Amino acid sequence: MKQKLLELLQSTEGFLSGQELSDHLNVSRTAVWKVMKSLEEDGYEIEAVRNKGYSLKKEPDILTKESCASRINTKWLGKNLMVYDVTDSTNTRLKLAGEQGAPNGSVAVANAQEAGKGRLGRHWETPKGSALAFSLLLRPQIQPENASMLTLVAALAVSRAIDEYAGIKTQIKWPNDIVYQGKKLCGILTEMSADMDQIHYVIVGIGINVQMTDFPKEIQNTATSLKLVTGKTLLRNELLAKVLEEFEVLYEQFVSAESLKNLKAEYESRLANKDNRVNVLAPSGAWQGICLGIKEDGALLVQREDGKVEEVIAGEVSVRGIYGYV
Repeated sequence: MKQKLLELLQSTEGFLSGQELSDHLNVSRTAVWKVMKSLEEDGYEIEAVRNKGYSLKKEPDILTKESCASRINTKWLGKNLMVYDVTDSTNTRLKLAGEQGAPNGSVAVANAQEAGKGRLGRHWETPKGSALAFSLLLRPQIQPENASMLTLVAALAVSRAIDEYAGIKTQIKWPNDIVYQGKKLCGILTEMSADMDQIHYVIVGIGINVQMTDFPKEIQNTATSLKLVTGKTLLRNELLAKVLEEFEVLYEQFVSAESLKNLKAEYESRLANKDNRVNVLAPSGAWQGICLGIKEDGALLVQREDGKVEEVIAGEVSVRGIYGYV
């Protein structure tokens, strides 16, 4: 009932009377009043006026099941929603859920993570209330070798969502980071459980720096947040909803083609360092070349100095600009 009442308040410009709400929800006016008090305790600013009713004036930046579910407008993604105040990592939570048969499209969200990790096993900090950390559980009917492309699908969805919601122009640092003016806003980690020819599930973990204003010294020059970029306090539940809506559309396009052919042009239009010189940091040694774009399978195309074009595969390889992180 709390979620439904919140949805009604969010979708109404003016006031809703206690009687209207009790009729709509089929509960007593006393029950409506109690839920209003509960929302106020969560931090919602609700104006109550005699003979007019209730009006939602301001939402807090909180992540609860009600605050997230009330904003999600998708067909299937996020309908099974798990929200944690504090957890080890949302990827770990969804792996356990996946092993227990959780449905395709399940989503786990956390207000804080204590054991988050990034690509190549790097630790990723999520102090309470600072970031939007969430994971998607997917069961695509595709070949296991094609699952890595989901990282690029997610990157495009996040870039689109941030641009629309925050009003900025982000870029994608292949394969899994979203950057703004050379600094990292978001990282993506994709993990899979599969047999030789069948995927059991794929977990796509996404971490977006939203409210951080103070970063550890070692990443101050390479990381930023939406708060620092826009000067605004953006609501993480609204951003989550935007990402899920964008991802659902792009995911369906990807699965139907089992390649990035429908997404390649837009991905390349957002690709940091396209047509510029990059450093390729491979286990066999570092080398430089010109970033030409991506293939339909997600490999990065880099032209060596002798003119030979190499296909760089995500995994143990990092690609950076000549003058720094991007």
